[in-house]
Amino acid sequence: MKVLLCVGAAVGVGIASGQQNPPQWPDTVQVFDPSQSAGDIQEKVNAAFEQNGGHDPANHGQFSDKRFAFLFKPGSYTTDVPVGFYTQVLGLGTAPGDVVFTSERGVYCEEGDYYYAGGALDTFWRSAENFRTQATWDNTAGPGMLWAVSQAAPLRRVQVDHALTVYEYQPPYQGAGYSSGGFFANVEVGLVSSREHSNSSMPTPLLRSGATSTDGPPAVNLGSQQQWFARNSHVSQWNGGVWNVVVTGVDGAPASHCSNQDNNIPITNVPTTPLVAEKPYITIDDGGKYSLVVPAPKTDSHGSDFNDTAAKVIGFEQVYVTQPTDTAETINAKLSAGLHVVLSPAIYDLDHPLQVTHDDQVLLGLGMATLRPTNATEAVVVGNVDGARVAGIIAQAGPASGTSASPALIRFGDGSHAGTVFNPSFMHDVFCRVGGPDGTEGDPVAADVMVEVNSGFVIGDNMWFWRADHTVEGESDKRFNPVNHGLLVRGNDVTMYGLAVEHTLQDLVQWSGERGCVPSLIYLGMCCDRTLVKCFVFVCFAGRLQTNLLLPVRAAIHGRSHVWGPGICRVPRQRHRD
Repeated sequence: MKVLLCVGAAVGVGIASGQQNPPQWPDTVQVFDPSQSAGDIQEKVNAAFEQNGGHDPANHGQFSDKRFAFLFKPGSYTTDVPVGFYTQVLGLGTAPGDVVFTSERGVYCEEGDYYYAGGALDTFWRSAENFRTQATWDNTAGPGMLWAVSQAAPLRRVQVDHALTVYEYQPPYQGAGYSSGGFFANVEVGLVSSREHSNSSMPTPLLRSGATSTDGPPAVNLGSQQQWFARNSHVSQWNGGVWNVVVTGVDGAPASHCSNQDNNIPITNVPTTPLVAEKPYITIDDGGKYSLVVPAPKTDSHGSDFNDTAAKVIGFEQVYVTQPTDTAETINAKLSAGLHVVLSPAIYDLDHPLQVTHDDQVLLGLGMATLRPTNATEAVVVGNVDGARVAGIIAQAGPASGTSASPALIRFGDGSHAGTVFNPSFMHDVFCRVGGPDGTEGDPVAADVMVEVNSGFVIGDNMWFWRADHTVEGESDKRFNPVNHGLLVRGNDVTMYGLAVEHTLQDLVQWSGERGCVPSLIYLGMCCDRTLVKCFVFVCFAGRLQTNLLLPVRAAIHGRSHVWGPGICRVPRQRHRD
């Protein structure tokens, strides 16, 4: 692994200071200390879950307007932390082992629908980062951590002592709950327990029809996951997976294999990650001062990496923490002054886009902070700068203005900026949606494109761009949530890890930049009139690729670029209970 240093870059030039440290967190952020009683902490996390989680009805809170972030100071916690929609759990240590959950379940996520055909298919928009879990909950596939999710539910910078199970089985149904499209990065699984493991200590999990786990050390158990993307991690064993699994830089993952026959895992394994940086995170010191840690880019890397000696450590004197009532004008004034911005959990209605105009500037959302343009503009515009980091946000389409819709929800550059390999810009955990909580006849929304990348050396790291196939009122109608494209890439040297695009009305992805790299799954959900289907495309190519799988939807990629992980399948979207 090589760490890239920004030689000659104007790091920190023009950055303002003078912000409060510790910051003034709003009520949507709760900071916990190990000296607090477990009962007090449990009461607060349960109150959030009652609003944004649970199974009565299924997927309760899916389109809630509530947002939560739970920050845990270094120490040990005996609390079980259920993670519902629009909820984020963050450890504040400099290493994952600084915050340890010793409870039976620890930090966990159940599927949103116990009925198997629903399962975790709609278990979206939540995350957990930067802690160690010693969970021993014996659910589905043996003792360990349960994280039964689909898209937009990342797990990062976590040490899991026992097994990590990313699907769920609930009796008496005939199979495990369906699940589809999760992500983890910089994770260690089973490395502590594997040293003490005996073959008799792990029960055989129910994975899917005809598939069983082999005995061995604690594992990543994919089970019913139809597809999964993992990056730069270390696992002691890997079990299950239905259609396509793609990993890059994951030590301990199985070798590439091209089918699921005879209980094999259909997987594409890229041994090293070409160019990446880990997501920025927040720490606290013994004096109660907060810092924003921005890991450095690295090349040809693999395995987990919790040693951030080359990272930039930025005191919160240079970080503005938003309040839920902040306007675009307020936030842009802070960005213009050169401050980094942490977006507190909230829904922000923006009459102008947020403008990232400085090199190395960070825009970091907590608790699935949601940005919604109100004047048919972008939600975020990144200028012709190097080293920008946009992370942890939902960009949600707003209403059209007359005949005009947002040209893009997020845009990088104007096409004149080549970027640099020594200081690329990043999107980490960036999710866009057109419809869902809206996009109905009474509340229509629209956009032309979800994300447009015109600059060079922009790297995506876990993205889901979704034209809603269902809304708060039921099945969606394309008249009320139109969007033409999920991703347009015109810049050169652009890389995308864990890219998912669904249901747009024209080309899901158009890629005309040169030397692009997609060592990840491209998860393309197609929409044909009002018949909704999903298609998973993992294509390896050099030169020009165009797949015309089911009109009117195409993925068109041009130029000298590379994608790893071939495979196609088509599944009806409708689900019915017996």
